[in-house]
Amino acid sequence: MSNMPVIPFSTTLFVRDTCLCLHAQRAARALARRFDAALKPAGLTNGQFSLLMSLNRSEPPPMGPVAQLLAMDRTTLTAALKPLQKRGLVSVEPDPKDKRGKRLRLTEEGLAVLVRALPIWTQTHVEVEAQIASGDANRLRQDLIDLG
Repeated sequence: MSNMPVIPFSTTLFVRDTCLCLHAQRAARALARRFDAALKPAGLTNGQFSLLMSLNRSEPPPMGPVAQLLAMDRTTLTAALKPLQKRGLVSVEPDPKDKRGKRLRLTEEGLAVLVRALPIWTQTHVEVEAQIASGDANRLRQDLIDLG
C-alpha cells in the first residue's frame, strides 16, 4: 500500500474552475491566436506587432526597458528580435552612451509593416472589446495592469 497523499478529483475540478492563472493563460492563448490570425496578412504575429510597436519612439530605446514593457527577459527579447532583424524591420545598434548596451531601432521597412498592421490590430481590438461580457474593457484592462 502506498502512503502517497490523495487529492480528491473534486479538488481538481475546483482548481480548474477557480484558478485565475489558468483562466488568464487560456484567455491569453485565445487572444494570441486571434491576433496572430488577424495580423498574418501583414506578415506579423501578435508578439512581433507588440515588439515593433514598442520601438515606435522618437529615440531608439535600450533593450532593458523594451524587455520590461513586454514582460520578457533579455534573452527572450534577443530571440524575438532575430527574425525581425533578418527581415530588415529592426536594427540593433550599439548604445552611444554605453558601448556595452544595445539600442533597438525600428527601420523604415519596420515602420511600413507597422503602418499596414495597425488598422488590422485596431479592428480586431474593437471586435475583442465588444465581446467582453461585462462591457467594461477598461476595468478588465486596469485589473490586468494591477496584477502585472
